[in-house]
Amino acid sequence: MTASVLVAYGTRHGSTAEVAAAVSDELRGSGLEVELLPAGSVEVVAGYDGVVLGGALYMGRLHPDVRGLLAEFREDLSRVPVAVFAMGPKTVEQHDLDESRGQLDAALAKTPEVVPFSVAIFGGVVDPTVLHFPFNRMPASDARDWEVIRAWASQIAPTFAVKEVPAHV
Repeated sequence: MTASVLVAYGTRHGSTAEVAAAVSDELRGSGLEVELLPAGSVEVVAGYDGVVLGGALYMGRLHPDVRGLLAEFREDLSRVPVAVFAMGPKTVEQHDLDESRGQLDAALAKTPEVVPFSVAIFGGVVDPTVLHFPFNRMPASDARDWEVIRAWASQIAPTFAVKEVPAHV
């Protein structure tokens, strides 16, 4: 029986959705059944063998749809393997990654029942054409490293693939 994994994401401008799609593709390539949904559209978590949550960090806070999903489904998420990624820093310099990791850890601490087996921080995207003042004055950048993203997805796949086989009577 193939393990089923929910990949849920929160994004404002689409870059986190693109990363979630790449993670989903990698998990599918590992033989998993994957459903990709915006976090705000998730109606149920029970029934999945594992969950990947991805959210953008805005002004130091995890996307509200991901925070809401964590809060609403905390009990169900405490019973399955959960992996989490966040997007945010404009660069992949260690101090920027560490700062974003601290922001993500603070968000995750609000749902202590959910203990991710893997947490990753990926570089974010700044597209000034979709931002409001004063952020539309920032230089454009894309700090996503697709090799690192795909490698992380490959690393987490085996944890989801392990399913307990029911004992025969």
